[in-house]
Amino acid sequence: MASGLEAAAAKLLNFAEPLDVALLDATVAAFYGASTNDERGSAEAILRKFQEQPDAWTRVDAILETSKNQQSKFFGLQVLESVIKTRWGALPDEQREVLKTYISNLIIKLSTDEVAFRRERVFLNKLNLVLVDILKQDWPHKWPSFIPDIVGASHTNAGLCENSMAILRLLSEEVFDFSDSLTAAKTRELKSSFNDQFAQVHELCLAVLNGNAARDLVRATLATLHAFLSWVPLGYIFESNVVDVLLRLLPQPALRNLALQCLTEVGALSVGPEYTPRFQAMFHQFCLLLAPMLPPQVDIAAAYASGGDDDQAFVQNLAMFFTSFLKTHIMALEGSEELQADLLAALDYLVGISYVDDDEVFKTCLDYWNYFVPEVYSFVCTTAGNETAQFAFGGMPISAAAMRRKLYGPLLSKLRALMIARMAKPEEVIVVEDENGNIVRETMKDTDVLARYKTMHETLVYLSHLDHEDTERQMLENLRLQQINGANWGWSALNRLCWAIGSISGSMVEDQENRFLVTVIRDLLNLTEITRGKDNKAVIASNIMYVVGQYPRFLRNHWKFLKTVVNKLFEFMHETHPGVQDMACETFLKIVSKCKKKFVVQQVGETEPFISELLTGLTATIQDLETHQIHMFYEAVGAMIAADPDAGRREEYLVRLMGPPNVTWHQILAQAKQDVEVLKQGEVIRNLQTVLQTNVSVCTSLGPSFTPQLNIIYLDMLAVYKMYSELISVAISTGGPYAAKTSTVKLMRSVKKVTLRLIEAFVERAEDLAGLASQHVPALMDPVLGDYARNTPDARDAEVLSLFAMLINRLKDGMRLEVPRIFEAVFEPTLQMITKNFEDYPEHRLQFFGLLRAITNHCFSTLFTMTPEQLKLVIDSIVWAFRHTERNIADTGLNLLQEMLAMFAQSDFATQFYQSYYLQLLREIFAVMTDTFHKPGFKLQARILHHLFCIVGTEVIKGPLWDASQPGNFSSNPEFVQHYVTNLLSTSFPNLRATQVQATVLGMMELKEFTTFKQHLRDFLVQANQFADQNNADLYADEVAAAREAEQKKMAAIPGMVNPHKLEEPTIDAL
Repeated sequence: MASGLEAAAAKLLNFAEPLDVALLDATVAAFYGASTNDERGSAEAILRKFQEQPDAWTRVDAILETSKNQQSKFFGLQVLESVIKTRWGALPDEQREVLKTYISNLIIKLSTDEVAFRRERVFLNKLNLVLVDILKQDWPHKWPSFIPDIVGASHTNAGLCENSMAILRLLSEEVFDFSDSLTAAKTRELKSSFNDQFAQVHELCLAVLNGNAARDLVRATLATLHAFLSWVPLGYIFESNVVDVLLRLLPQPALRNLALQCLTEVGALSVGPEYTPRFQAMFHQFCLLLAPMLPPQVDIAAAYASGGDDDQAFVQNLAMFFTSFLKTHIMALEGSEELQADLLAALDYLVGISYVDDDEVFKTCLDYWNYFVPEVYSFVCTTAGNETAQFAFGGMPISAAAMRRKLYGPLLSKLRALMIARMAKPEEVIVVEDENGNIVRETMKDTDVLARYKTMHETLVYLSHLDHEDTERQMLENLRLQQINGANWGWSALNRLCWAIGSISGSMVEDQENRFLVTVIRDLLNLTEITRGKDNKAVIASNIMYVVGQYPRFLRNHWKFLKTVVNKLFEFMHETHPGVQDMACETFLKIVSKCKKKFVVQQVGETEPFISELLTGLTATIQDLETHQIHMFYEAVGAMIAADPDAGRREEYLVRLMGPPNVTWHQILAQAKQDVEVLKQGEVIRNLQTVLQTNVSVCTSLGPSFTPQLNIIYLDMLAVYKMYSELISVAISTGGPYAAKTSTVKLMRSVKKVTLRLIEAFVERAEDLAGLASQHVPALMDPVLGDYARNTPDARDAEVLSLFAMLINRLKDGMRLEVPRIFEAVFEPTLQMITKNFEDYPEHRLQFFGLLRAITNHCFSTLFTMTPEQLKLVIDSIVWAFRHTERNIADTGLNLLQEMLAMFAQSDFATQFYQSYYLQLLREIFAVMTDTFHKPGFKLQARILHHLFCIVGTEVIKGPLWDASQPGNFSSNPEFVQHYVTNLLSTSFPNLRATQVQATVLGMMELKEFTTFKQHLRDFLVQANQFADQNNADLYADEVAAAREAEQKKMAAIPGMVNPHKLEEPTIDAL
């Protein structure tokens, strides 16, 4: 089989002989139908080599005409598509004309044959795309008659007309919707040509829609018209009968969705007031036609659930029409008493559609409600508070606020019911119902649901402000209904109701909120009493915790209620149902963060502050919690302690809080002094890790007041760190890389990591920076920094890099003397780890460049003390970073380079630095900007290139950038850079013509305004991927010249901006 494929390859790739199409068919069939991967791979290699041949396109006609395999024909079109996109400009005009004529004739042949037109539809669509690719290159300058040609041909045959509509639609989409593959100049030219010649296309569309054309042709015409309506001049819409035709077609079931999509485009147009009567008439007529199609009393949600695809699509399109039209023209409808009934009917339709059980439909409706409700609120509040205000849109008198509130009152009440019934789940709720109806702990956050909650929350708050009484009434009625019906009513409704109640926190005045919340909590607690079953109680517990957590203002003002709630949370911490304990701890933490001062003050009727009472019963409260829940609890208590203004009491509370973990810590260390082997036991290592993580939790919330506790364990902790480092190194050196994956080594590393996190958390929050620098930093240099340098790569922790980056960010120049030692310990060892490939040690990569960025920003002067070899290592590492395919690492490298360039430009070492690295950095940035893996970094790449091209024309660089010992005579650095970049681009992109490269480089050198410079680079990247013809290159040069002239005029208009030696001499008359 292999020898057969080799023979096939030799024959297919021999372009001196006619193509054996049957052999190509067999190769393609082998690729798609191979029984083994090797066979498929061999066939794929042959096809790829064939496609890469410069003359492969000359075989396409034979493939399309004689191939018996449909896949081979598509392969032929791929070859053709590739040459059009990348090498079209390099082909002679005669060959391009032959190809263009061949594709056009083939399309005409298939379109005019009724049988072939239906049978070969997919193939014909691909041909249409190829033709559009040609048009993007040659129209209008080399094919000015395209529009007249295609319109004229469309009148001769229905099939040809239908396909012409498809071509025109594709061309419109490429020019107006997806023009990223075109330069800005080419996009403007195509848009201008389409606008200038659109009259003929418009006449063709109307001729089809007004005539007795076949249904398929009408559908194709409507689809094409839909692509045009968003950009055509308004006269083509309102000075013709287009809207009337669309309304006439709307009731026809086969055409209604396409007609409705077109009407949506028209309705979304934002134009001057002179067209208002046209939009009013259109909307009124639409509502008259809609009523018999979809009677107002129909349950749209139920109809949608039972309807077919066309029916569901109609509801989706109807939502799009109403939301688009009303966003743009609601004031025109509001201002007409005759149309207010139509407006309210449309909004009622939209409310009905909002209950449809489809995420996309609901998202469309919700987006509108999130626009409509705030707009009504803003107008009502603004107008009601200003006696002299006039209605901003319609010029209505002062009573407009009351009129508008009255007009929309019933609708807004329906919207409150909608938001309550469909409220999305907030992030805080983690007790959920799974697909089997079981109550479980949520394992993964749904970002779409969280985004929907944010939107619904905002909308419901506005609705609450517009009528607090109605909001309260609806919520309490729903809650009472839940109590009457119990679990039979469904927990989903209770959940959504409680999420809605929690979402409006702070929207009511305080007295009303107090009354409302007391009623809600009382009813929920009553519901707990009458409900049976652990799942049911867990749901109610979840809702109670969520609701109380959302009302910190109420809790702060009602101590007894706050204490009751917290004690209830302590009860829930003993409930083992999945998710309840987690939510209890999270709610406790959230409440403490908002009410922490209440817990450290002795309240009326209490014998001691609550914090003291809590610490007394600490062990009993947390005895049923899991480790991560205990850490959350400790973080909350740390926040309480931080709120006490008395330093003595803070230290006393801290001692009591850390008593249990400190006992465990000291016991382990005492045992270790007797027998160091104790520290190798798995259970002991886990206990150490837990104790240290508890310290991290408290340090995170307590802040600088954590210092006494840290001092208790600091030196012992570093000793344990050093010991585990040595044990890990021995294990890996003797057991090889696999030893790093053993459970014991993983546990020991977890202790090291949490140690580093604890120190970093303390450094981040420390206030006594002098004490930090003198007491804590020296002690950790050898145990941490020395250990990192001595360790094997697999035993090094990325947290070391993060810690020292934090130290430098906090202590800034205070770490300057330590930077050489840090550099020596971590730089080369880390680079050796991360530069072997782009995959290993991902955390080390990110933290390493974070450390380097900290050094650059805060200890920049230390770079001047480096040897040339060390500085080159720094620059090379930055280059390696922005070459990285991981976006966050590449962005870190680019940001670091941008900051470093700015700092060197302001230093005395600028000339030396740029002489050493300017050309390397210029070359490397061009390399990543022009490949296909670093597109997200384009803005930063452009910033750096802009800096490099701008600085070369200033006095910052005082020496030549070129090697004076090499041949070449340059009068200035700008001249040399222009010459260098021209050669670089000409060599890297042989497809670009000389004039094109010259225009590109000239633009880079002279465009000083960044936005213009970036657009110039974008156009260059578009053209770098194709062989542009002379015409395109000239257009490109004109664009650059115009931009350069505009830039020069702008600068000349500002006194002192232009060098006086470049100003023209004044004339005698002027003198």
